[in-house]
Amino acid sequence: MNMSEPVTALSSASADRLRGVLRTDVSMASHVSWRCGGRARRTYQPADLADLCNFLRTLPSNEPLCFVGLGSNLLLRDGGWLGTVTLMHRSSAAIRLEGEQFWADAGAACPKLARHAARESFEGAEFLAGVPGTIGGALAMNAGCYGSETWQSVSKVQTVDRTGRLHWREPADFDIGYRHVALRASAHAVLGQDEWFVGGYFKFVRGDGERARSRIRQWLEQRVATQPLNLPNAGSVFRNPPGDYAARLIESCGLKGFACGGAMVSAKHANFIVNPEGAASASDIECLIEQVRERVLRQHGITLQTEVRIIGEQPATVGAAT
Repeated sequence: MNMSEPVTALSSASADRLRGVLRTDVSMASHVSWRCGGRARRTYQPADLADLCNFLRTLPSNEPLCFVGLGSNLLLRDGGWLGTVTLMHRSSAAIRLEGEQFWADAGAACPKLARHAARESFEGAEFLAGVPGTIGGALAMNAGCYGSETWQSVSKVQTVDRTGRLHWREPADFDIGYRHVALRASAHAVLGQDEWFVGGYFKFVRGDGERARSRIRQWLEQRVATQPLNLPNAGSVFRNPPGDYAARLIESCGLKGFACGGAMVSAKHANFIVNPEGAASASDIECLIEQVRERVLRQHGITLQTEVRIIGEQPATVGAAT
């Protein structure tokens, strides 16, 4: 990718109303939790929802567009992103109790909703403290842990399409499964028109706030004890196959500590790939993902499916396994 090429021009009709932060030729390493990857032709961090809608209206219909929260489930290839990355995470993103439901902006961190619900003496949100991403990302992939999943608590969501138009959607509008969420054709969506989550309403159960806080502490202690949280990682790399665990399959192949360039299968948790020295390229990580997948298929006859999203352009070369 030639990053010296000019970015696609913004539509002058709306560009002068934008209040967010627009940057060009941006390294995405600081925006993904693996701390590696290529450059984005352009990034935009909207000031708020209205500003996001205005920005989307400036984009041509063929502009490659990606929404990123905390980048905790994402690998951007070293060849980069030939379009716009919309950066959604904001520390000021709203979470509020409205009657018996919680509204959460897509840019809010999932642990923030867990803590807020516990403070209001609701139970059922505690698992979100273990999801290292934003509400938007959790909605997009039905994130979960400790036996719970995001969409078990969702009552309604709001989305935006690339024309800047907002939509209210019900759970019935989506095909929802294990780490999978897709808008149904029956939802009256425009065919071929992408939509991204900008927020949602969640229902939890009124209960014991102290019990909820205790559960959060317990699960966070468990995460620290069993996951390599001190090293750059993207959480679980592979989905658990039916009736089994990806980590068990990978460990049984003797792959803990296996490396590809600067990337390594964690010695602490086999379904984590870490960047221990900060020197791994996205190509190293993708190489290691394929090496692990091939080994598990050869020894167990099971094809592991990735939980992380891999996007962007392939570079000219890839790393080699060691």
